[in-house]
Formats: sequence, C-alpha cells, structure tokens
Amino acid sequence: KFNSEKSTNFVRQNFPFEHREIGSMRLYNTLTRRIEEFVPLRDNTVRMYACGLTVYARGHIGNFRTFVCLDILRRTLRHIAGFTMHQVVNFTDVDDKTIDRASEEGKDVREYTAPFTEDILADARTLGILPARSYPLASGYVPQMVAWVERLEEKGLAYSTEDGSVYFSIGTFPTYGRLKGLDPECARPGARVADDEYEKENARDFALWKAAKPVDEAVGAVWDSPWGRGRPGWHLECSVMSITELGETLDIHMGGEDLVFPHHENEIAQSEGVTGKPFVLHWVHVKHLVVEGEKMSKSLGNTITVHQLLEEGLMPAAIRHQLLGAQYRRELNFTRDGLAASAAAVQRLLDFEARLAETIGVDGEQPRDSSGPLVRLAGEAVGAFRVALDDDLNSAEALAALFVFVNRVNGELDAASEVAESDLEAARSALALIDEVLGLLSVAHVGLEVDDDVASWIESLIAERGAARVGRDFARADAIRDELAERGIVLEDSAGGTRWKRIQ
Repeated sequence: KFNSEKSTNFVRQNFPFEHREIGSMRLYNTLTRRIEEFVPLRDNTVRMYACGLTVYARGHIGNFRTFVCLDILRRTLRHIAGFTMHQVVNFTDVDDKTIDRASEEGKDVREYTAPFTEDILADARTLGILPARSYPLASGYVPQMVAWVERLEEKGLAYSTEDGSVYFSIGTFPTYGRLKGLDPECARPGARVADDEYEKENARDFALWKAAKPVDEAVGAVWDSPWGRGRPGWHLECSVMSITELGETLDIHMGGEDLVFPHHENEIAQSEGVTGKPFVLHWVHVKHLVVEGEKMSKSLGNTITVHQLLEEGLMPAAIRHQLLGAQYRRELNFTRDGLAASAAAVQRLLDFEARLAETIGVDGEQPRDSSGPLVRLAGEAVGAFRVALDDDLNSAEALAALFVFVNRVNGELDAASEVAESDLEAARSALALIDEVLGLLSVAHVGLEVDDDVASWIESLIAERGAARVGRDFARADAIRDELAERGIVLEDSAGGTRWKRIQ
C-alpha cells in the first residue's frame, strides 16, 4: 500500500499532461443527444444527483452497475479533473411497492424499508463505492413537497381532483418530452379518461400528490396537506430532494436508462415549471446489463444480488472489475466466466503492487525529472488512462491502459539487473493515482490483512515445510502447502527462498 496523497502529488508534479484545462472531459448528454465538454455551472464545484433505489428489496447487480459507474465518474471528476464534488443519492421509501410490501408484513413503511436501506449501503461500501454527501429519504422531505405542489398550482401547471389528488398538466409545459425526444403532440391535452384510477384531465398527466388509500393509512405513509391526507408522487420526490440538497440547477443528474422516461422527463417539467431555470445541465444514463446473455428478470430467475455473490465467496474487487468492463453506455454481459477472469485480473494487480513495493531501487537520490524507462511508462499510462476517461468515461479503455502498464513494467523489471528508485517511485505513484479512480486495489486489500500472530504461524509452517523438504519428507511438505492454500495463503518458491501471499 502506498501513500495515495504523496503518490498523486508526485504524478501531478512530474507528468505535464496532468495539468488539465477545464472542460477537457467530454460526456454524452441525453438531453442534447451528443457528447459535450463538461464544465460545472459555478465555482469549480460539481453538483451531482443520482436516483437511488426504491427500498423494498436488496439491490441487484444491475443497480450496482449504475452505482459503480457513478462512483467512477465522481472519482474521475475529483481526482483527475480536480473538481470539488457535492454528490447526493436518494432512497425512495414512500412508493407503491414499499407500501404494498410493508402492508404484507404488517409493518410501518419506515420500519419495513430501513433494513433494506442499510443493506444497500453496506453492499455499496463492500464494492468500494465512496459515500455520497447525503442520502435523503423521501419521507423526510414531505413538507417541502407539499409546498412545491402548491407553487405548481399557483402557476397554473397543476390541478386537483375531487378525491384530493393533484396532477401536473403536461399540456401547460410546451417542451415536455424533449429528454426522451418525444413528438410535442404528446403534450397536448386530450379527452378526460373516465376509467382511470384517479380522474385526470389528460391520460398523460402524472400525479404530484396521491389521495390516501386505506393501505397508505395502515402503514403510516400519509401526511396532511391542503388537498387532504395523502402522499407525494414518485417523480415529485426526486425533484424536491435534489433541489433542496443541491440548488435549482444541477450539473449532473445520473441514473439507469430506464429512468429517462417518464421519471426524469417528469422531473424536468415539475422542476423547471416552478423555477423557470434549467433543472439539469448534463443528463447521464447507464445502459442495462444482461446476465449470461439474457435480460435479468424475476421470471427468468436470473436476478442476482451483490449479497448473493458475496455469500458465494466472490471477491468484491472482482465484481467491481467486471462492472467496469464496458463503457457505461454499452451493454455489459455479466457472467460467471467473466467474474473468474476479473478475479485473476485483480490478483495480477495485487501481485504487481507487491512487486513494486518489494523491489529495492538503487541511486535513491536520483532527481525527480529522471527519464528512466519506468518514468516514461508511468507517464504514458496515466496519459492513456486520462484520455480514456475524458472520452465519455470509457472505463474499458481505462482498464486496458492499466494492464498495458502492468505488462510493460513487469517486462522492464524482468530484464533489468537493477532499477533506479526514481523509476520505482514513478511506477508506484502512477499505479496509486490510477487506483484512486478505479478503486480496485483499495477494495481488494480489504480482508487480505494478516495480523502478527497469523503471520508468525504462517512463517513457522513455512520453516517446518523447508525442514521437511531438506529431509525429503515431501508428503509433509505438500500437506503444509495444501493446508495454507485452503486458508488462502499461497507459497512461491524461488532461489532466494519462499515467500507467501494471501489471496481471496
């Protein structure tokens, strides 16, 4: 493990391409349907919001693809672009699904959803997803939501019905549909639909406030309002939480591709309808993944949770690696074979990190502007890595740049009789900077630590194995190797002796 702050500073001081211009990162914007330079609205701070989960169950691997991509975007903007980050991820605890599940369990909706919220956050931590600035719960912002609906009514953009529900009238918002690219005709008022669950003026109007039903009362998902007892609509919740936390205009709003319409479309209408300002400057949407070549669905029985994978003993870093294996706007095929390959890739990184740490350099006082081979390779690697991420967050190309670096440095180390300390410092620093963004080694380290007592026990067994080999008791030597292997300790014999490492 290296001092990441020291390493990052070393790279930025010694690799000139690290001094970037604002706007050098380019991201696809769903709203404009083109790749654009990204520049935050004000004070070099990125205000970023992501739709979290509706907390009626544990998150599945598709959800976490979005969250890992969000994490990489945040890390890139922070560690490479140098922006200050204000990131918010919400949890929807008031929704039809949470209410129905809470009713089935005979619980208050908050009592039912709280454990799932904690489980999702625990899975996120395990995968190395950095914590957001805040995680607002919809149930904690209802007064603000009521006030927002009142403002929409005052502006003539919403109307109430006799049962006490309130709807947004999309016919009053001429640009409705532009995120999805819908024909403006879809926003024109239509005939009243008599057989709707709630009476609406237009079949396309969406609920801002829903009149309370008996099941809502039973699970405590109701609040008083000017229109009677009820609860907020799902779309309204995200608008109010994001604006309350980050301001009226967000730099980035992120989510899965399934949220483009109607959820994010409706967020734009109800947000800009009140503020009169652009709600979001840059919309970023992550494509769904498939599992073993098939769409993930309950009917196929192939819905996989992170929790299930961890219970199977899979490396969190391997899961993270596979989720980064395709650029966020491309389909990702999540497979068991892919997980095995990812585990091998992560172990290769751990071995490379250990080799750099254990290699003793010469000429320790070499100047920092040394032009040694590893300094050159480090510079090329960080440059290629940055170019890949600047190009619409291409995580697959960024991973490729990392492993090209690993292969080339290993080749140099194999061929060299001695290595300058300045070369080693450059290679270590480049690896540390890259991992600040990818977060693979930092995740892989968790669980690999060995305390002093265990280390002493391992060393004693290695000594016993050495004595057994000298005495030609190869059966005992093999038994010791197998015993350690079962505990995740791998032995490597060389002319210089036996070294050990722990693997997952």
